[in-house]
Amino acid sequence: MAKPSLQAVVHACLADLAAAQPISPRQWQVCHHIGACRTEALGGLLLECDGCGEPALLYYACRDRHCPRCQRLASLAWCARQRAAVLPVTYHHVVFTLPDVLNGWVEVHPKELYELLFETVWATLSTFGADPRRLDGQLGMTAVLHTWGETLVRHVHLHCLVPGGARGADGSWHPAKSTYLFPVRALARHFRGGFVSRLRHAAQAGRLERLDPAEIDQMLDALMARDWVVYSKPCLTHTETVVDYLGRYSHRIALSDARLVDFDGESVTLRYKDYRDGARGKVMRLSGEELLRRFLLHVLPKGFMRVRHYGFLANRCRARRLPEIRAALAAPPAATAQAEEAGERAPFDGYPCPTCRTGRLRVIARLSPPRRDRGGGAPLRA
Repeated sequence: MAKPSLQAVVHACLADLAAAQPISPRQWQVCHHIGACRTEALGGLLLECDGCGEPALLYYACRDRHCPRCQRLASLAWCARQRAAVLPVTYHHVVFTLPDVLNGWVEVHPKELYELLFETVWATLSTFGADPRRLDGQLGMTAVLHTWGETLVRHVHLHCLVPGGARGADGSWHPAKSTYLFPVRALARHFRGGFVSRLRHAAQAGRLERLDPAEIDQMLDALMARDWVVYSKPCLTHTETVVDYLGRYSHRIALSDARLVDFDGESVTLRYKDYRDGARGKVMRLSGEELLRRFLLHVLPKGFMRVRHYGFLANRCRARRLPEIRAALAAPPAATAQAEEAGERAPFDGYPCPTCRTGRLRVIARLSPPRRDRGGGAPLRA
């Protein structure tokens, strides 16, 4: 029996879901990419072993950021690029969560609320970092947007990795006094006030036009009356593992194939962790349509940047700021071995043959995607 996959659920259940509820063009596009990933629909390569002569097919990947088959290599590449920015200091993992009562607003205005979340979180942390009573300088931050919980319900939160210190106006380094960065209750109150204020201004500017004007003030008052959640903990492991730590979040998607236990064509068994029960592993059963409905809640607007850098880690100034900070810390300069290795990498020598295990699979032809008017594509000689 084939292993269950999101691709199989898309093929079997997307039509039924579309008959039951509207699907946006963006969601259709993502489903089309996932359904076609590593199949003849995208074309590929015809290979042949130079030892035993065994042929093999290798189809192209869709490379959609929502596809569970296409994120591992992207995550590894992202981590490789970020390691040069790691400083020899304690890092802090800070998570800012939007209240679930805003889920309805996120449904109709996702891009606007996600943008306000990034803006408010950075405004909150940078304000605390610049406070003369705290760090009195400029913070750095890398932030990653997640929109889901373990059971795929909407749960919008921002994972932030913050070096434990700030760059002073004179280029000096102001370290955090301990593994404690900022008080989470104070962060939560500042975050709440800043986000509600930005929501109000956005509504007044007409950027939330799909909301009922009569409910906006009522909702904003309700948001100010409840406690918001901010979580913070230091990453006490070796600094070299910090990027790998955030890399687990940077390209993670709402659902991986490894979490699917079984799919019988109609219903799916899904693994999840119940954090209200000590993070115990559990399973739940959903219809294929319900699984797809929940998955599609987390399709991001096209072109939306879900990983962002701020402060002295911002792309426009990190090349200038990081050497200054390393000099202030008396730390060695960033290693450039990875960049050199990339330029000196050995040429590709084929894939190992799974049949004879001694030969190499060589490309002998490229396969074009099937054309709709002809129903198939002919191999193009390499």
